[in-house]
Amino acid sequence: MTDRQKQNIINQLCIVSSWLIALVFFFPIFWMFLTSFKTELQAIAVPPLLFFEPTLENYSLIEERTDYFKFAWNSVITSFGGTLLAMLIAIPSAYAMAFAPGKRTKDILLWMLSTKMLPAVGVLMPIYLICQQLDLLDTKTALVVIYALINLPIIMLILFNYFREIPVEILEASRMDGASTISEITQIVIPLSWGGIASTALLSIVLLWNEAFWAINLTSSDAGTLVALVASFSSPEGLFWAKLSAISTLACAPIVVFGWLTQKQLVQGLTFGAVK
Repeated sequence: MTDRQKQNIINQLCIVSSWLIALVFFFPIFWMFLTSFKTELQAIAVPPLLFFEPTLENYSLIEERTDYFKFAWNSVITSFGGTLLAMLIAIPSAYAMAFAPGKRTKDILLWMLSTKMLPAVGVLMPIYLICQQLDLLDTKTALVVIYALINLPIIMLILFNYFREIPVEILEASRMDGASTISEITQIVIPLSWGGIASTALLSIVLLWNEAFWAINLTSSDAGTLVALVASFSSPEGLFWAKLSAISTLACAPIVVFGWLTQKQLVQGLTFGAVK
């Protein structure tokens, strides 16, 4: 067997393995979608039913009992708003760390990243009391600020690495032409690293869309997101699997479609700087 044949076999095995892994990750989503069209008795049937007569009863019930579009709009506002606020803070900060680093720059980045290891429940009480004193409980403003802060370390680290890929000579030439710091950021750094910035923003939106802890503990009816709406379908009487699957499908659908539509930009951003 030649080396070329061995390489072809390895490539085929990699492709098969990739499909198997993709199917493993996709199956829970498929089963959730399938269960959403079952009755409650069909949802808990043993063995599980693969073929059945579908019903829209669960979706009709959700439409009657909840204001889905209100919760969906709250998710859009908080995830996109939190990402925008984080980017406004992170871009100039990452610029300063990338092009004017100090002795402790890497230590600062490491410290910022270490805050992600802090259990959220450990700071729930002080943040809850602060929001209570400022009359920000159950408001989208509180979620936007908190969402921006919890994603800021990751965004900072990613943008810092992206900005370091930009040749310093370009900035030095712009300074010789009299460009200000703001001009360097808006006219040179951002356009040259736009793919990285876009992919970072998309990643942040996905993470914030799925953020459950703060949405459940700091909101109720006015600013509740889709995650909070899903949590409301569990009750002391038990879990209603069919209805829970239906509302979970509705909660996942917008971000899945959004990710599918932006997958090209996401892949381009993640590979930014890989090839010189």
